[in-house]
Amino acid sequence: EDALENVGANNLEVYIREFLPLEWSLPAGRSHHNAFTKVLVDKTSDKVVGIHFLGPNAGEVMQGYGAAMKNGLTYSTLKKTVGIHPTSSEEIVTIAITKSSGEDAAAGG
Repeated sequence: EDALENVGANNLEVYIREFLPLEWSLPAGRSHHNAFTKVLVDKTSDKVVGIHFLGPNAGEVMQGYGAAMKNGLTYSTLKKTVGIHPTSSEEIVTIAITKSSGEDAAAGG
């Protein structure tokens, strides 16, 4: 709601990703819900105006992104960031599916 109010619906791009974190997939057959991340971008400036993360270790995952956002993080910079593998945080820097595209946000593989 804050992003819509501050940026406007026409200027907001919402990137989404659903994925199964590694620690939730082991041991084999362990049942968990998928994790989810969302990145909100002001299309007029490319500035990241919000990041949501629902998954393991959310506090640790989000700490660095909060600092980056305070310093003007853009979607272009986010996409150039090398993700640390295997971590749930890498799902944020590889996010590319927009909510408006209608594509399936579930990660494959």
